[in-house]
Amino acid sequence: MGWSTSQLADLAGTTLRTIRHYHEVGLLAEPERRANGYKSYGVPHLVRVLRVKRLTGLGLSLAQIADLGDADEHPGEALRRLDAELAATIERLRRVRAELALILRQEAPTDLPSDVAATIAGADLSPQDRSFTVVLAQLLAPEALAAYAGVLSGFSRDPAMDEFDDLPADADDGTRRRLAERLRSLPYVKEMSATFPRAEDMLVGAPRGEEFTMRAIGKVIVELYNEAQVDVLVRMNG
Repeated sequence: MGWSTSQLADLAGTTLRTIRHYHEVGLLAEPERRANGYKSYGVPHLVRVLRVKRLTGLGLSLAQIADLGDADEHPGEALRRLDAELAATIERLRRVRAELALILRQEAPTDLPSDVAATIAGADLSPQDRSFTVVLAQLLAPEALAAYAGVLSGFSRDPAMDEFDDLPADADDGTRRRLAERLRSLPYVKEMSATFPRAEDMLVGAPRGEEFTMRAIGKVIVELYNEAQVDVLVRMNG
């Protein structure tokens, strides 16, 4: 006499719902029925359920197991692929843990890559300038971002920067011109100009392309800075 569905589930260490689901997705053949209409499972059904349970425990999906067909007794190729995926996942988690350790040790912010955050940790940036840097970190090539962060590492607050931060949108032309001249003479601004002589130089190797990156940076600048501030930035780099 065979086993009932509940007995099969108990022997396999699973649930009635799981057994029924295996039937629904075609992973477990329907058993013969007794005279009273109840299902009667045999050893092959138990072996099949245990095998599916083992493979799902290793990480294969039910769809992958179904694709194996008769090869599920020792699905070498599928298991090798799974092993490669697990190795990649372990390596990714190792990198994440290393970055977490760095963030915790340095009490660094999480909206910037750890190396960039460490480089500009001493820079007294305004909220707008910092937000701009966060966006650049998503847009620039690693080399350009490292160079930009390197210049920021030498940033120090100057009265001209405070005046720029407080500049009203309706500032007159003379005020804008004089402020642009003062800012252009700052060591930080000179170093940035020397590092990126042309605006396009910062875009070299941008992962999303130079044109896209230029448009994105333009939108960010317009959103972060008011009309007068944008005008001063243009004059600084003109």
